[in-house]
Amino acid sequence: MFGHYFYHEKIRKCVSIFGRLFNDIYVVRKTSSGNSISTVKVPLSYAPRRKYLDRIRENSDLYEDQKVAIKLPRMSFEITNFAYDTSRQLTKTSTFNTTGSSISSKQKFFPPVPYTINFQLNAYAKSQDDALQIVEQILPYFNPQYTLTIKPFDEVYPDFKEDIPIIIQGLSFQDDFEGSMDTRRTIVYALDFEMKVNFHGPISESSIIRQADTNIFNINDQSDGYIETIRTTPNPLGVSPDSDYGFDIDIIDSA
Repeated sequence: MFGHYFYHEKIRKCVSIFGRLFNDIYVVRKTSSGNSISTVKVPLSYAPRRKYLDRIRENSDLYEDQKVAIKLPRMSFEITNFAYDTSRQLTKTSTFNTTGSSISSKQKFFPPVPYTINFQLNAYAKSQDDALQIVEQILPYFNPQYTLTIKPFDEVYPDFKEDIPIIIQGLSFQDDFEGSMDTRRTIVYALDFEMKVNFHGPISESSIIRQADTNIFNINDQSDGYIETIRTTPNPLGVSPDSDYGFDIDIIDSA
């Protein structure tokens, strides 16, 4: 069973589409009179939360124009958990079939295995207003679900599409403003999400059945009971699966 190489890049696609959801978030800074003075696009990257917090605290003031790798506001996200989802499991014996690489073959794959991938999106800011701007640009789209459509087999089956729901699970807040007034303040909003994902196995190719033989027997005959064989074939024989065709029925053998 194992050893048949396949790679549909499903996890990689899920990480990519999750990140693209939050890739165009901006923070607008205004004066006390309400006039806009600057618009900042919030950078986003895949990284653990603890790594960013440690790196942010290395510099005393992230607003100053210094040569630092990280400035605020900023966002990061990461996968926090994988879990099997029994509520979405389909019948394991059914298969999905489609046209193969030639008219004499077909391709098939078994039902996918449902999993839930948990993501955590972290928004880091130095001021509460920056953090709230980020959060309020995200929450209205999740009620509590936002559904994306992907192509799980974009190279093999470009017309095959799959919906992936992303559900928000909760929002937590952390303000590390402790100590003296000149101590760094780091505001972190953590948003937890749940993504419903299906993992597909290998796609196998086999020949299309173009001949069916039916053996007829007499159940009341105490001996062999064989009467005849009926052979059914498509007409024309080399027809493609998507074309119009009929069937030829022949008796090829009889007792």
